[in-house]
Amino acid sequence: MNISGDICFRAVRARDRRFDGRFFSAVATTGIYCRPICPARGARRENLRFFPSAAAAERAGFRPCLRCRPERAPGIAPVDAVSRLVAAAVAGIEEHALSGARVDDLAASLGVSDRHLRRVMAAELGVSPIELAQTQRLLLAKRLLDETPLQQTQIAFASGFASVRRFNALFKARYGLCPRTLRGRAAEREILCCRLEFRPPLAWGNLLAYLGARAIAGVEAVDATHYRRTVAIGPYRGWVAVSLGAQRNALCIELSRSLSPVIAAVLARLKDLFDLGAVPDAVGAHLSRDPALAPLVRRLPGLRVPGAFDGFETAARIVLGQQVSVRAASTLAARLAQACGEPIATPYASLRLLTPTAARIAAASTARLTALGIVEARARALILLAQQIALGKIRAAFVVDVDRAVADLQSLRGFGPWTAQMIAMRVWRSPDAFPSGDLALRRAAGARPLHTRAAAWRPWRAYAAHYLWQSQGVS
Repeated sequence: MNISGDICFRAVRARDRRFDGRFFSAVATTGIYCRPICPARGARRENLRFFPSAAAAERAGFRPCLRCRPERAPGIAPVDAVSRLVAAAVAGIEEHALSGARVDDLAASLGVSDRHLRRVMAAELGVSPIELAQTQRLLLAKRLLDETPLQQTQIAFASGFASVRRFNALFKARYGLCPRTLRGRAAEREILCCRLEFRPPLAWGNLLAYLGARAIAGVEAVDATHYRRTVAIGPYRGWVAVSLGAQRNALCIELSRSLSPVIAAVLARLKDLFDLGAVPDAVGAHLSRDPALAPLVRRLPGLRVPGAFDGFETAARIVLGQQVSVRAASTLAARLAQACGEPIATPYASLRLLTPTAARIAAASTARLTALGIVEARARALILLAQQIALGKIRAAFVVDVDRAVADLQSLRGFGPWTAQMIAMRVWRSPDAFPSGDLALRRAAGARPLHTRAAAWRPWRAYAAHYLWQSQGVS
């Protein structure tokens, strides 16, 4: 944690939302740890301890606060190689990568040794991968107990525990409470509801506009207030709807009960899609140093870089967008979903298809795709991408070494710098990805060479790109 104790103390006293999720404070006299924004009465400096993660606080014997709810704290946007490795590991753990696997399996999927992963996570978060996974499971269970009407057995398995007995024992040992004492008053219905918090501000309208312009008909639906889509994770099928919460610093998530066994994965993917780990004050302060960007940042505070709910879906959508308009690419994506997606029944007439999987597109013929109006070169590139992802040679999720992933992708026929950088931006979640060949970005740069201006925007060039697109009227 690269934040001094004095700064942490001032942030706690001010309840500064800019630090929410960046550290946790614990009170030695009560045994409770909190978020910096906790409304509880502040403790004396000598009684406070600060931790880089909730897991580190729990490892030291502290219990989560029942008022500020540490399980709701937003994450952190990864920038350098170390933080990206930690973020990738956390993302894998959030999707239950360690529920039935080992640490060395997770490390191998990230391209590092298990020893290196343990060392980096201990240095960054103060805990081992196993300890982090255990805390994540407990905090998710705590959230589900309070916010959903799911049965305790369902919550135990949805949170990644192998047995209800193990869940009950660990919950009581760690928190000194029986799980049933934290039961909320969520109504018993077919829809599950929960919240995802973020650091304000959030340019919600712009996020919806961006996703709406690229929505795949039948799979996604976007209106003035909601983003909705169908979901397929493993054998589980359902739908999810997202809107801005009444408290303005959280998104309201509604999802079908059929997705309860994979609710952790759904929430993790939504965090990526809406870039909820962003630190808008840091991004805005850095980009405002450019006199040309400063007015845009002031006009649109909290602009996010949309990620991907389904990595292959988004990557395929980017390939279809090569050298055509956003509207034309959306039309092609809708035809592809209609031809290769699976039907699904939902409460919404606009949601009727599951997005095509990489395996299904990998098995498709070029002729089948060109019959949809996709030009042959693009159809071949799309099939090649699907094959590489299906074989595990290209990741359709967060990657650690973005430069290497970009180089590997560009070595494939049909994948130039623009496509690789757009995939790096949205699928691989690089805050510094920058498609410098984009025509709208070149227009926005004016007479000055774009690469010269962009050098000053590192490590937030992806955010700068979105501000420039806004200046050109590109949603």
